[in-house]
Amino acid sequence: MNLPNALTVGRIFLVPLLVVVLLTKFEGHLILGVRKELVGAGIFGLASLTDWLDGYLARRRKQITALGQLMDPLADKLLITAALVSLVQMDLAPAWMVAIIVGREFAVTVLRSIAHARGVAIPASPLGKFKMLSEVVAILALILGREQLREFFVVGQVALWIAVFAAIASGVDYYRRFNHVLKAFERC
Repeated sequence: MNLPNALTVGRIFLVPLLVVVLLTKFEGHLILGVRKELVGAGIFGLASLTDWLDGYLARRRKQITALGQLMDPLADKLLITAALVSLVQMDLAPAWMVAIIVGREFAVTVLRSIAHARGVAIPASPLGKFKMLSEVVAILALILGREQLREFFVVGQVALWIAVFAAIASGVDYYRRFNHVLKAFERC
């Protein structure tokens, strides 16, 4: 297993740890003397950083593999879904907003899988990457804004709204690109 794929696997293993830290009631909200929100934000931030790093290393080292192309989006979806569902449980994010974002993730996964089964790849779009960035900002700010940094909470709410609109727009864009690819495939 190459380094980019190992980073992706590491991100997957951070997901349950993140959920435990966010949803477990620790005495005094402390983990080894550190506020659990800081620990949770640190885990999520590290996992998000591995998302960027694994792609960068795979391209730079020319280690792009079929396994990595399948695992990376799965790891992203697991991380974002687990974090958002945890935020709903913590009363930091409305369930309907999370449902839209997660629903889009499943819909795009289905479209990309159908295209892949026909031998066609639908790569991530700039709009999809912007959606991911807004989700990361929203999640980090909402976690950090839970108790002490209230101004972060406002930033998180704004970023979550942006993520919802970006999820809808990028979902429509993927559907449009999927239909274009499907029509081209049928013509062949």
